[in-house]
Amino acid sequence: MSQTYYGPTDEDKSTIEYERNFIACDVVVGTGYGIQLALYISCARYLWARREHTRQRMFLLGYMTLTLLIESLFVAVQARTVQFVYIDNRNYPNGPWQFFLESQTAAINVIFYATLFLLTFLSDLLVLWRCWVIWAASGHHKLALGIIAVPILLLLVSFVMGTLWTLESSQPTLSIYSAVPMAYGTSYYAVSFSVNIILSLLIIGRLLFYRRNLLENFTAEYGTHYISLVTIFVESATLYSVFTILFLITYTVNNPTNQVWLVVGSASQQIANLLIIYRVADGSAWKKDTLTTPTVLPSIRFQGRTNDGQASTHISNFDVGPPSSDRSKV
Repeated sequence: MSQTYYGPTDEDKSTIEYERNFIACDVVVGTGYGIQLALYISCARYLWARREHTRQRMFLLGYMTLTLLIESLFVAVQARTVQFVYIDNRNYPNGPWQFFLESQTAAINVIFYATLFLLTFLSDLLVLWRCWVIWAASGHHKLALGIIAVPILLLLVSFVMGTLWTLESSQPTLSIYSAVPMAYGTSYYAVSFSVNIILSLLIIGRLLFYRRNLLENFTAEYGTHYISLVTIFVESATLYSVFTILFLITYTVNNPTNQVWLVVGSASQQIANLLIIYRVADGSAWKKDTLTTPTVLPSIRFQGRTNDGQASTHISNFDVGPPSSDRSKV
């Protein structure tokens, strides 16, 4: 006995797939938001407890509060969009997806693009700051500024392209999948992704460079204390880069799953940021003076002793260049 078909009769298979992924986005957004909220609470507690130690912690608390508010608006708009499309206008000619494409000037759609753009831009700024901190950790601040010069220029370009993408996507008779907005959107995400990849590679390369020198000049325990695989993964925001690749590929070829990867990428971006801030909050993240200030690690034993008999890891003269063959070992 054949089952009676109650599905849409005025939509093709591709349109139905877009609608399925559109609904799936709502579930993914809620899951990502829950993870972000848990991380936010943990970070906020750390930062608030240490608010008197440095202004940087209060700045980070304000930064992640701002991004959480924007993310909350993004989640609310996503939920309202689903209601707007599939409940309020379910009988629109040619189906809900067609209504979505033809209603881009609606306030909720404009807010959706604007919040997504702002979150991406603010996240890129955080990774840019971490890149500068890690490169400046050796004491060469001018070198660090020179290194991030190109990413800064690309970030400005992505800001311009993102603004154009947001404006064009919300124009009457256009949508995110129209030719012009899609060209701007592809360019915007390509540039933004390039910024993220460049910064990630700069961070990973520098941390691996530090790790090699630390392991050659100090004990293995000291090297892994400052530079572990977790450190490299978190500091470089690799989590976001992985999902951005998936979104950019599927968006470029107009695959329906790009909607899912878009919100997964946005959530992973904020999660990566909060993981970085969490490390800053609990003091395990790299600082711009990590390699230029005295540090005491009781678990490490050195041959040399200070006057009071305590082992010291003072490395103010740490050489970030290739070690010479006749360098004395600790």
